Amino acid sequence: MEFLFQLLFSPLPTPAIISLFALAAATLFYLNTRPSPVRNPADLKRQTLGIKDGARKTALLEGNNNLISYCYEEAKTIYEVFQRGLKVSGNGPCLGYRKPGRPYQWLKYKQVSDRAEHLGSGLLHRGLKPNQDTFIGIFAQNRPEWIIGELACYTYSMVAVPLYDTLGPEALVFIIDRAEISTVLCDNQKKAETLLQNREKGQSAALKTIIIMDPFNSELVERGTKCGVDIVSLQDVEALGKSNLQKPIPPRPEDLSIVCFTSGTTGDPKGAMLTHENVVSDAAGVIKSFESSVVPNTQDVSISFLPLAHMFERVVQVRIHKVMYGAGARVGFFQGDIRLLPDDMKTLQPTIFPVVPRLLNRVYDKVQSGAKSPFKKWLLNFAVDRKYSEVKEGIIRNNSIWDKLIFHKVQESLGGRVRVMVTGAAPISPSVLNFLRAALGCQIFEAYGQTECTAGCTFTMPGDATSGHVGTPLPCNIVKLVDVEEMNYFASNGEGEVCIKGRNVFKGYLKDPEKTAEALDKDGWLHTGDIGKWLPSGVLKIIDRKKNIFKLAQGEYIAPEKIENVYVRSGPVAQVFVHGDSLQSCLVAIVVPDPEVLPGFAKSLGCQGSIEDLCKNTEIKKAILSDMIKLGKEAGLKSFEQVKDVYLHPEQFTIENGLLTPTLKAKRAELKALFQSQIDKLYANM
Repeated sequence: MEFLFQLLFSPLPTPAIISLFALAAATLFYLNTRPSPVRNPADLKRQTLGIKDGARKTALLEGNNNLISYCYEEAKTIYEVFQRGLKVSGNGPCLGYRKPGRPYQWLKYKQVSDRAEHLGSGLLHRGLKPNQDTFIGIFAQNRPEWIIGELACYTYSMVAVPLYDTLGPEALVFIIDRAEISTVLCDNQKKAETLLQNREKGQSAALKTIIIMDPFNSELVERGTKCGVDIVSLQDVEALGKSNLQKPIPPRPEDLSIVCFTSGTTGDPKGAMLTHENVVSDAAGVIKSFESSVVPNTQDVSISFLPLAHMFERVVQVRIHKVMYGAGARVGFFQGDIRLLPDDMKTLQPTIFPVVPRLLNRVYDKVQSGAKSPFKKWLLNFAVDRKYSEVKEGIIRNNSIWDKLIFHKVQESLGGRVRVMVTGAAPISPSVLNFLRAALGCQIFEAYGQTECTAGCTFTMPGDATSGHVGTPLPCNIVKLVDVEEMNYFASNGEGEVCIKGRNVFKGYLKDPEKTAEALDKDGWLHTGDIGKWLPSGVLKIIDRKKNIFKLAQGEYIAPEKIENVYVRSGPVAQVFVHGDSLQSCLVAIVVPDPEVLPGFAKSLGCQGSIEDLCKNTEIKKAILSDMIKLGKEAGLKSFEQVKDVYLHPEQFTIENGLLTPTLKAKRAELKALFQSQIDKLYANM
């Protein structure tokens, strides 16, 4: 007591007094600027509720068994969602685009709606019918005209069919024939030429009209005429429609909205048929999932850069962006070059940011590589620990002392205003997710699903800072796990194949009853092929993959994607393809080293040279293999799941070189064919 009295009332040196005042001021600033914790919409220790037959629903539906189909009574179709956005925004900015070095220009909601009516009326005047049998192809990169073309379809009850840039000519022919597409909207002459080449070979017989968004030359028109295809400009079709305007013929919720062809890793593409209810219910499910902490409004801005033809971006576009359209918010498009995305982000300053793990991994690597000295590494890790301790308490902010000292640069690189991120399409490492939740000062939600359930069926809850899982069922669907005996997964143990049922589950594959029956059982359950596990808190963890499994010679089942997800955490490893078959007793792998990490990794081993030279170095190969094996042991891989040898390849697997699908999954058949000689050599040398 006497000591406390002396401490409080004895004279102190001036520097000590200044220090105490500074500490008090810093503490006061910290307490005053610290926001309230995110409100948990449900008990985070009991996030799902069991219902009949072992299925589970989100705890958000406690006391209510009705799965939701929409958020707003007046917005039950995608067309109505957009019209609601027009109304609540007061005709505010809607779609943004920019030219290099220039600010964003904006089309207002009424402009977009009017142009969609003009385009749709022009299509009808040219002879197309406003019904479910009219399929319109959209073959373009992300841009406002993509959305205008899609909305034109919905305004007159027609069906949009996105075409991938990377599908290849054979797949394009297959889709045009399967969907009997007579009209395709293209962004440029090059894509139109691709379609014409097929038509000139006597393929794509249904194709009659190509509408091009950008300028094109007269020779293209003549070339089209020779093979029976009209080449017209988007501007002319809109002008034609404006002169012959027809009243909208809106769709019903049960009508088809889009047929999204999944590229898959083998075989012909499959056309997943999605209704307006599928899409709108999925969007409503997300709104319901994060409405306790995130309410989209007219001031929100999102960026569109993931391929619109891929359902994850379509769902972010439909589920998040169209949530935003329904709220009267804005969507800005990138310039079309992924290398310019950082400049687009800084210019647009989005508040809602859809991402894929590959991009988040790059952000993580960039921040980590910037901390070169031991002290900087220690300070970075200390700051992450401090921030993450707040995240675990539900405190989400970007104005702490650590943000100002350490994290402001990475936040500014994303525009400085991001408040919500949604990641999906592939797993993300828990360590990366935890780090970014601390560093970026925004809420990061993880989604899981596939095209057949409108891309999303689970979503992490606000306030849940744990990682390594994909959250709970959306309020528009339920989830159950079913036995996979050959892999020793049993629902009685809380493990099994993930099956989904609900408003967002597709109607089947276009003109493919056999594939539809494989995906949808007689009770309407969608079988995903993914293996899930219920964790004690009621969240779902994806632990394996039923498809792509194979047997080794000794009869052991292997799920290569699970192993690849472990090995890719190795610092010098950017990509890995694990291979094995029933004629071999062990696994081998093709490894693409990270070009930014490899030189430093090699230098630590006393090696130098180009990436190609380093990939041929046996010492480097041994060191990388050793690190992979170490990670495998830490992750609990069994000995037969560990690769015995690797081949280092200097060139990344990409969509462009045909080794990744547009959803960034490995094309296993193509990879095997490309590396067959290296695989044979690896086995021969054992």
